[in-house]
Amino acid sequence: MAVKSIRTALLICAGLGALASACERTGEETSQAETATVDAAAKAKTAATVDYDAIVASPERSDADRARDAARKPAESLAFFQIKPGQTVFEIEAGGGYFTEIYSLAVGPQGSVVMQNFQGFADYAADEIAGRFTEGRLVNVRRSISLHDDLDAADDSVDVATWVQGPHELYYKPAPDSSFGDPAGSFAEIYRIVKPGGVFAVIDHAAEPDAPTSTGNAEAAGFALEAESDFLANPEDDRTLLAFDPIITGKTDQFALRFRKPE
Repeated sequence: MAVKSIRTALLICAGLGALASACERTGEETSQAETATVDAAAKAKTAATVDYDAIVASPERSDADRARDAARKPAESLAFFQIKPGQTVFEIEAGGGYFTEIYSLAVGPQGSVVMQNFQGFADYAADEIAGRFTEGRLVNVRRSISLHDDLDAADDSVDVATWVQGPHELYYKPAPDSSFGDPAGSFAEIYRIVKPGGVFAVIDHAAEPDAPTSTGNAEAAGFALEAESDFLANPEDDRTLLAFDPIITGKTDQFALRFRKPE
């Protein structure tokens, strides 16, 4: 899909061209942010006990997936998402399943993964998806087809929800009267399914500084921005090309955000 990347739709600050840290905060908000930072540090320390490099190095992964690792940095992604054994992970817009494989290994036999796609994307990646489930593979993964504003999970049932290179899809309409989900409704659904204290983590392509922005929905839905990272940044991307342009595919300037649902 030839869609232009957009960055700020996840944040509450209308017209924001950077991350939420650019918004002015009152003294009370600053205090709350400092408390959240302490809590986040404690959770990050727990996550750090997981050997993400070993997960990525698993012999169960294919050579085709490994060839994509340099561009996608899966170990860094897992660490930022704070995915741990035994968790339930809901993967929004999983595509062909590159991260699905890694999540399956990370949560282990006591955990579970929901591999969600909207129907068109599932059809587009059908062969790749089918190949991942051959010979009893990925037994802890359940496939789900839905729009993003009607997710197939119970209330407060998910430890970590991720959306990698996908939130911009909410602003793409394949036809004038169609969409992949209402933006506000989609983030409300994500908030609904994530457990109190759970994580909603995002990676997406960065847009041009003067690109149109939308008042954002992750914080409006109730999530608190906990952390941001530039481990996928590429300053050589001038952000003028579409994400699927062969010149820039796999090398776009990307950002990562981690939100947390209040306890």
